[in-house]
Amino acid sequence: MGWRQLATVLRGADTWAGREPGAGLGRVLPRRRGGPGPFWGVRSRLGGWDLFWGPGSARRPGPAWGHAERLSGCRHPARAGAAWGSGPARERGGTMAEDKAVTMVTCTAPVNMAVIKYWGKRDSELILPINSSLSVTLHQDQLKTTTTAAISRDFKEDRLWLNGEEADAGHPRLQACLREVRRLARKRRGGGTDAAPLSLAYKVHVASENNFPTAAGLASSAAGYACLVFALARLYGVEGELSEVARQGSGSACRSMFGGFVQWHRGERPDGKDSVAQQVAPETHWPELRVLVLVVSAEKKPVGSTAGMQTSVDTSPLLKHRAEALVPERIACMVRHIRERDFEGFGQLTMRDSNQFHATCLDTFPPIFYLNDVSRRIIALAHRYNAHHGCTKVAYTFDAGPNAVIFALADTVAEFVEVVRRSFPPAPNGDQFVRGLPVGSASLPEELLSAVVLEPVPGAIRYILHTKPGPGPQLLDDPSQHLLGADGLPRGSA
Repeated sequence: MGWRQLATVLRGADTWAGREPGAGLGRVLPRRRGGPGPFWGVRSRLGGWDLFWGPGSARRPGPAWGHAERLSGCRHPARAGAAWGSGPARERGGTMAEDKAVTMVTCTAPVNMAVIKYWGKRDSELILPINSSLSVTLHQDQLKTTTTAAISRDFKEDRLWLNGEEADAGHPRLQACLREVRRLARKRRGGGTDAAPLSLAYKVHVASENNFPTAAGLASSAAGYACLVFALARLYGVEGELSEVARQGSGSACRSMFGGFVQWHRGERPDGKDSVAQQVAPETHWPELRVLVLVVSAEKKPVGSTAGMQTSVDTSPLLKHRAEALVPERIACMVRHIRERDFEGFGQLTMRDSNQFHATCLDTFPPIFYLNDVSRRIIALAHRYNAHHGCTKVAYTFDAGPNAVIFALADTVAEFVEVVRRSFPPAPNGDQFVRGLPVGSASLPEELLSAVVLEPVPGAIRYILHTKPGPGPQLLDDPSQHLLGADGLPRGSA
C-alpha cells in the first residue's frame, strides 16, 4: 500500500503511529515477521498529512521517529525524538507539551565517597586515572543532585542552570558528555555517523540542583555529571554502559552511576573503553553500615580537584609510587573487607588511604592543603575514640576538602555523635545540628569523656549529616519535580 492509499484509508481520522499510552488509535505497517521492522505512520493535522518512518514494531514503536518526509500536499513539522509521544522519555518520568514540542526528563543521582582514592590522570582529555579506586555510594535521601534535561526544536542554544544560576553550557566536559550521548543515540537508531534523526540536532536545556554544598569536598561534580548523563540517556533513549560517558564529565562521576560499593577500573586501553565503573556489592549488602558527614565548611575549596591532581602528577614522586606499588593491593584488600563485612579491616584501610592521599597533596609542589585545623582535630578524636574501645569503631576519610566522612556501624552512631557534640559544641543559633537519619540519645561514661573529649572547640562543626549506602541514579515520575517549566526555562524565572 502506498502512502496515498494509506492516507485515503485513514482520511478524517486523527491518528498516531504507535500504541503508546495517550497516543490514540494507530496504524503501523508493514511489519516483518518475527521481529521489529520499519513502520509507516500517518497523522491528519490541520488539513495536511505527516508521514513518518523509523525502527519499531506494531507492538511498540521504536525509541524515536527516525525521519519525517515531506510529500506533495503534506506538511511535516519534522519533530524527532520522543516529542511525538513515543520513546523512553515518554515511558516514565518524561513529559511532552504537544504545542511547544518540549520533551524533558528529571533524574536524581548520588554522591559517592572514595575509600581508595582517585587522584591523578594519565589522560586529561578522556579523564583516564593513574590508578583504580573504590567508593561507597551515599543515600539520596540525604545527599543528591537533581537534574532536568529538555530538548525542543524551538531552543536556540544549549543552556545550563546550576543551583538557580545560569552557567556556561559550552563547558568542554558538558559538551563532551552531550556529544557522546548523542553518538550513542545515533548508533542505537541505526543512522550511522551522518544520518542522525533531527532531534539529535535540537538544542538542550539543563537545570541542576544539589541539596548539599557545592565544591566543598563532597563530590558535587560526581553527582552532577552522573545525573546529567543519566538524564540525557533517558531523554535520547540510550541504554547500556554509561559510566564511561559520565567519566568524561568528571572522573569520579562514573562511580555515582551505581549504588552500593563501586570500583572504577583504571583500564589499560588508550581509548579508555575499559576504564569503567563496576558494582562490587549492592547497597543492601551491608545493612549495618552508617555514614556521618561532619560539615566543617561549605566554602568552595581554594584549589580545585582538577588543578590539584594535575600538579600532583607533575611534581609528586609519592603519588607515582602509591599508584603503581600500593593501590592495586589495597583495592583487592578493600573488596575482600567489603564482601566479608569486616569493619575492622575496612575502617583501618579507609583511614590509611585517606592519610596517604593527603600526604601526596603535601608532597605536591607547591603543597596543597585541603585539611584544616578542625579536620585534624576530628582525625585525632577518631583515634582517641578507637583507642579507648580497643578496636576500630569509627573510620574517617577526607576527599579534597575539610569535611570529614565517618564510617561506623549502626550500634556505634549514637555514642560517637554525642562524643562529637561534646568535642565541638554546636553554636546556639537554632540550626539543627544532627540531620538526616534519626540518631538516638546516648550517655557517655566518665572514663570515656576524660579519655576522648579534650579541649572542646565550640561551633567548629556546622552540622552532622547521618546517612547510609544507597542506590544509583533514579528517574522521577512526578512532573511537578521538573526544574524546568513548559517553556524550557527554570521554574519561577521571570
